Amino acid sequence: MDLRGRSYIGWANGADGGKEFRAVNPATNAAVEPAYTSALPGEVDSAARLAAQAFTSYSKFSGKEKAVFLRVIAEGLEGIADALVVRVNLETGLLEARIRSEAARTVFQLRFFADLVEEGSWVRARLDRGDPARKPAPKPDLRSMWRPLGPVVVFGASNFPLAYSVAGGDTASAFAAGNPVIVKAHPAHPGTSELVGDVIRSAARECKLPEGVFSLLFDAGTEVGAALVRHPLVRAVGFTGSQRGGRALMDIAAARPEPIPVFAEMGSTNPVFLLPGALTARGELIAEGMHGSVTLGAGQFCTKPGLVFLPPTAEAKVFSQSLARRMAESQAPVMLTPQIRASYSGQVASRARQSSVTLTVEGKSAGSEPGVRGTPALFTTGGREFIAQPELSAEVFGPATLLVRCSRKEEMLEIARSLHGHLTASVHGTEEDLREYRELIEILEQKAGRLVFNGFPTGVEVGHAMVHGGPYPATSDGQSTSVGSQAIYRFARPVCFQNFPPEFLPEELKDGNPLGIWRLMDGALGRD
Repeated sequence: MDLRGRSYIGWANGADGGKEFRAVNPATNAAVEPAYTSALPGEVDSAARLAAQAFTSYSKFSGKEKAVFLRVIAEGLEGIADALVVRVNLETGLLEARIRSEAARTVFQLRFFADLVEEGSWVRARLDRGDPARKPAPKPDLRSMWRPLGPVVVFGASNFPLAYSVAGGDTASAFAAGNPVIVKAHPAHPGTSELVGDVIRSAARECKLPEGVFSLLFDAGTEVGAALVRHPLVRAVGFTGSQRGGRALMDIAAARPEPIPVFAEMGSTNPVFLLPGALTARGELIAEGMHGSVTLGAGQFCTKPGLVFLPPTAEAKVFSQSLARRMAESQAPVMLTPQIRASYSGQVASRARQSSVTLTVEGKSAGSEPGVRGTPALFTTGGREFIAQPELSAEVFGPATLLVRCSRKEEMLEIARSLHGHLTASVHGTEEDLREYRELIEILEQKAGRLVFNGFPTGVEVGHAMVHGGPYPATSDGQSTSVGSQAIYRFARPVCFQNFPPEFLPEELKDGNPLGIWRLMDGALGRD
């Protein structure tokens, strides 16, 4: 398709007049055509009003109808796979293998949620049948299930132009729950966003959905996003990005006359604890895996291991030397945007100036190579220094990590207690290590949403048990996840129907269980 550079306001295209901007090819530092126009204030209002109108009917769609919509989107994305490879590469510098892998994950997520809502048990139907003869007071008939919230605003992520953006997990789960979606596209990849947005809009037309079930708004800065969060018809927000950006949206949402939830994933340093037995048994393999995890995707994953804690053993020194050698041999990778590279370079320089931290080694300089590149960096500090300087636990978004040498087991436990919330926490150990460091696991359970044993945190499986969330500041809501089937509950709420005539109950709550879903009937789970 020919890219138009205009927002999608329901079925209509946006007008001229907004601020113009272009994507930048990070591999060449050259601007990418066409120019895009930021949405105007009136277009923000129109998108929200259309979404609210669409909610009236779309919220009543059956699980089977929503599943058809999600699958049509998935098929449409498969149909433009080659075009996505070209455009995503232009706007992000990502290579074909990574793009196709992310596209496949995006399609999988859409079909995953289609299967979930088609089956239907996700609504968690509960039925407590009434008893009018109960003494001293009649027992009411109570039936509850999860229902959609209303228009949801989704912010595209810089580091996942497909899987966490226009048709990513937030959008898929919001659609699946029965909510219209307004996407605020990320300015780093507007062409990719338009390609995907066109697929969604075409799918909505094909499935005869109400206008306003989907809109896509472009913005050169932050004004459009802030206006969407402030709009009184918006009911929830999904965001993946920096802590500063996520916190700003949280504050805007909380300051509204009617506050709304912001489900923000805001970054994490994903601590990794290496225990003595594991380093003795396979220290070299751990160093190899650690290097791959730190530098994967130029270190631009929210699950990159940014903190590595070491015991006071000779094997820990050997591990450190092996990791340092691998980091020194690393090429400077292309990063996603000039802004991300500038931030990364500034954070590396700032950390290198700290007297308590040693810049152990840097990777190979980009030299005269073109593009936006970041040099890998490995830092080292001591356990006491880490405890004394909480700022050392801050995320450095890029191919860098910090080794922390602990002087004894008790210091490692003290450090674990001092950590703030993270998406993941990883432990490499033997069964004997786990018995000796049982308290460490108990501490980490309170610090992260996902605990990884003898593995690395990069790579997030889409499934029913996955938790991609964690205590603040990793996310704004430590009880939620942005990946997996439980992500749908961010954009829904429980509603109870008391003493309603059967004719007026949702199908999920009627006697006889016409949909055949799993329900909790008088405290017993079943399909009867």
